[in-house]
Amino acid sequence: MFGKMGDFMGKMQEMKQKSEEVKSTLDGIKVSAEAEEGKVKVECNGNRKITGLEIESELLADKEQLEELTLIAVNRALEKAEKVYEAEMQSVAKGMLPGFM
Repeated sequence: MFGKMGDFMGKMQEMKQKSEEVKSTLDGIKVSAEAEEGKVKVECNGNRKITGLEIESELLADKEQLEELTLIAVNRALEKAEKVYEAEMQSVAKGMLPGFM
């Protein structure tokens, strides 16, 4: 009984380590999105953290439009980052727990 529990605990520790490695890798993956034909651009990493924001100066005069376009671009970038994150984490889980996913 303890042998199987030990194996399971070992797998869980290995999975935690792999997960940390993937998170480190995800920090280096960049995705970007834009709104209004590139007038607002957002960049984030694979861990879903915003790392850059560009706004064309012509938008600075219209606060409401700027806020709306920024939200659109941020949400698009985060959606892309979420897909990258999920794919990376699923690959780790499949490798660690075959037949589980």
